[in-house]
Amino acid sequence: MTEITHPESVLIIDFGSQVTQLIARRVRETGVFCEIVPFQKAEEGLERLKPKALILSGSPASALDENAPLVPDAILKSGLPTFAICFGQQALCHQLGGTVEAGHHGEFGRSQLRVEKPSEIFSNFWSVGSEHQVWMSHGDRVTALPEGFEVLAVSDNAPFAFIADEARKIYGVQFHPEVVHTPDGAKLLANFVHNVAGLKSDWSMAAYRAEMVQKIRDQVGDKKVICALSGGVDSSVAALLIHEAVGEQLTCILVDHGLMRKNEAAEVVAMFREHYNLHLIHVDAVDKFVGELEGVADPETKRKIIGRLFIETFEEEAAKLGGADFLGQGTLYPDVIESVSFSGGPSVTIKSHHNVGGLPERMNMQLVEPLRELFKDEVRTLGRELGLPDSFIGRHPFPGPGLAIRLPGGVTREKLDILREADAIYLDEIRKAGLYDVIWQAFAVLLPVQTVGVMGDGRTYEFVCALRAVTSVDGMTADFYQYDMNFLGKAATRIINEVRGINRVVYDVTSKPPGTIEWE
Repeated sequence: MTEITHPESVLIIDFGSQVTQLIARRVRETGVFCEIVPFQKAEEGLERLKPKALILSGSPASALDENAPLVPDAILKSGLPTFAICFGQQALCHQLGGTVEAGHHGEFGRSQLRVEKPSEIFSNFWSVGSEHQVWMSHGDRVTALPEGFEVLAVSDNAPFAFIADEARKIYGVQFHPEVVHTPDGAKLLANFVHNVAGLKSDWSMAAYRAEMVQKIRDQVGDKKVICALSGGVDSSVAALLIHEAVGEQLTCILVDHGLMRKNEAAEVVAMFREHYNLHLIHVDAVDKFVGELEGVADPETKRKIIGRLFIETFEEEAAKLGGADFLGQGTLYPDVIESVSFSGGPSVTIKSHHNVGGLPERMNMQLVEPLRELFKDEVRTLGRELGLPDSFIGRHPFPGPGLAIRLPGGVTREKLDILREADAIYLDEIRKAGLYDVIWQAFAVLLPVQTVGVMGDGRTYEFVCALRAVTSVDGMTADFYQYDMNFLGKAATRIINEVRGINRVVYDVTSKPPGTIEWE
């Protein structure tokens, strides 16, 4: 596995919080590398990463539960600067001789924090007596401090909302600084890693690029690498980084399954062949995929067919090349984190289809995953560093199964062609209106419904097209985009006039939750 060593780093111990990834994002934003490990593997992470500071996450558990997750002894005895959040604070106090009380003291949502004492961690932005909004989410609370700790700030329901043993550089907060509802949370974490722990901001994509190129060279040697290029940002950035490292030893395979956006396959092929001189095999598998999908309506069946055919096609092309020793993939850090479960699951699982799930086992290949330490926004920064145009890097997310899951009720060639045209017009109007970069994701869906319409003097009976647009930070939650009605009217008119087969357009005003972003 391709890994980089980080002399200046933070280890985040995860006790099962749903927002632990946000802690990592905030630390990375300070220019400091960090890694998340479940609490059961904290000692291994401490030995491997050799961090300069520790952060303890929140948890749905209670520190008073019989089987509560505990802060490992190695962490308690490390002597490293430590920042403990919510459950992390409670567990730390409980284990160091303080007191934690269960229930009846819960605090959920926005709260006002009042600063009681000056501290290095508040320097340059919080002063004694000032009040600040924070986000609370806890049922238990600390009621007596361990020896050496003092109170830095309080809230109405949390007399120990912010505590510290400044001599040992241990800080504990009852609130969540990692969420946006704590406006100064990012500053607190930045002060912790820089002012308290003394870490330098040496985590940059330029440095990552240079070091990863060398790591790939060391891993691959003179062997061959193949990479599935989907046309998405992740696989494209991974391919370019591997190409920079090993050049002609890399062959990329783009399987054109006929489910991509209008002209997408041709544009990707042109960009990589003409601008990056990268060896790319363009496989026209439209007939194979669309032929087998014809008439299939069940979303899961569609995904399984696409996944199976993708693997079969990829294997066939790899065999023509005489095989390879390594498989390049665009696996990202959130994929890795999600596969390292709070209960101690396996360290790596490979995503289905989009990251060529199942191929390494079947083809006996080692993985080259140069993005597995990066978040999505960092991949985009790395893409710019590698010279990918902003128009490509900023593209909206596109699902692995492509247009097949934007055709509820059954796939046909005719419906795919209709949907592709409608989607292209919709995105064109969004770009013309200057809205493309404001919207997280926008697309058209062709519904399995036909309605009566009138065009000219004739009666029509054609399909309904639904338009979808959402705003989001990470895709986990999303709000529908509130267009001006004039925009929707203009887009609808163009679609109806220019796409034969559609006579009605509707707009989806469902947020996530309760809906999903995609329709299938």
